[in-house]
Amino acid sequence: MKGSFADISKLLRTISFLEIAQEKSAVNVVYVESRDIDKNPYLFSIVKIKKDEVEVLYTIPPEISPRKRRMDVLRYLLNILSIFDKEYEIENKVLYQLVEDAVKEITDSVTMEYSKLYTAYDSLKKEAIDLRKKSERLEDQVEALTNQNYELKSENDEFRLRLNELEHLSEETLRTKIQEWIVEHNGSINLSEFSKIYKTPETRVEEILNRLVSEGYIETVS
Repeated sequence: MKGSFADISKLLRTISFLEIAQEKSAVNVVYVESRDIDKNPYLFSIVKIKKDEVEVLYTIPPEISPRKRRMDVLRYLLNILSIFDKEYEIENKVLYQLVEDAVKEITDSVTMEYSKLYTAYDSLKKEAIDLRKKSERLEDQVEALTNQNYELKSENDEFRLRLNELEHLSEETLRTKIQEWIVEHNGSINLSEFSKIYKTPETRVEEILNRLVSEGYIETVS
């Protein structure tokens, strides 16, 4: 460190999306990229700037490749370091090693020959087109069957008996019911309505929803 923690904090506070927490012996730089259903940080990183070292902590969600996540965090770190380069000197050898490792990872990930890659892409593209056409044909049928299904359930006496049994749903069953509900309702869920139908406390439903988001099975949309 050539400057002071105060100087570094002042420079970093000019970046609107960063949260800065200064300690006596360090400056913490928090970057929250996304939050879960309860607005808690989900995808985030913490850069801890000390007198003689910089420590980086970051989350790796299950839906993101660890290799890609590391590359993104490294690129972000280099940008952060460039902001206060006059107050903090980084040994070039360390940076070169970080960049060399990153380039090696990129090289390892693109070893497939272009022709093979294009063939795989072309095959996947055709499959995607076929699936999209099939999906379009089934959309109307799914909507009609969904409406019919709810009408039949409301008229069926056995449905009431099944509701009583559902009062003690296992977590795995409830996770499945929540995902089915979201699919059948165009990606949304009404906690009050779901809890009423399946006689499950809203707090429990919200807790499982949060775990599904954290585990990458579903995601929130702003």
